[in-house]
Amino acid sequence: MLSKYLIVFFISMVPLVELRGAIPVSQGFDLPIIRSYIICIVGNMLPVPVIYLFARKFLEWGQDKKFIGGICSFFLVKGQKAGEKLEEKAGKGLFVALFLFVGIPLPGTGAWTGTLAASLLDMKFRDTVIAVMAGVLFAGLIMMALSMGVFSFAG
Repeated sequence: MLSKYLIVFFISMVPLVELRGAIPVSQGFDLPIIRSYIICIVGNMLPVPVIYLFARKFLEWGQDKKFIGGICSFFLVKGQKAGEKLEEKAGKGLFVALFLFVGIPLPGTGAWTGTLAASLLDMKFRDTVIAVMAGVLFAGLIMMALSMGVFSFAG
């Protein structure tokens, strides 16, 4: 059982998959939903400070390097576009926009992209972590409900 929890934990740390993929996997493993939710939240949030503090610097440094330039440029462009979208929609409500961006579980809108976008927008570290945490908690609740079949009446 520990190995299943570790798999779920590490899946929740993977960019673009995050807890949006990890929670359904946990239910495929028949793990308890609340414990899985907590493990996925921790796994999804663990990279956030590192992303905020170092990802932008690394991506900017690596964008002109031979072997990693393409992937670095890809993530810089993705983060910049996400940041521009957030800023365009949010105006002064950037905190709420970041929360919603991370919290609505759509492809490419998780903690990784949201944190990188906030970093590129020079949003304060504290505000970024709080907005992303709230978004991850919200997305986790949505994915937990979906995984438990709460919305099965709609289909």
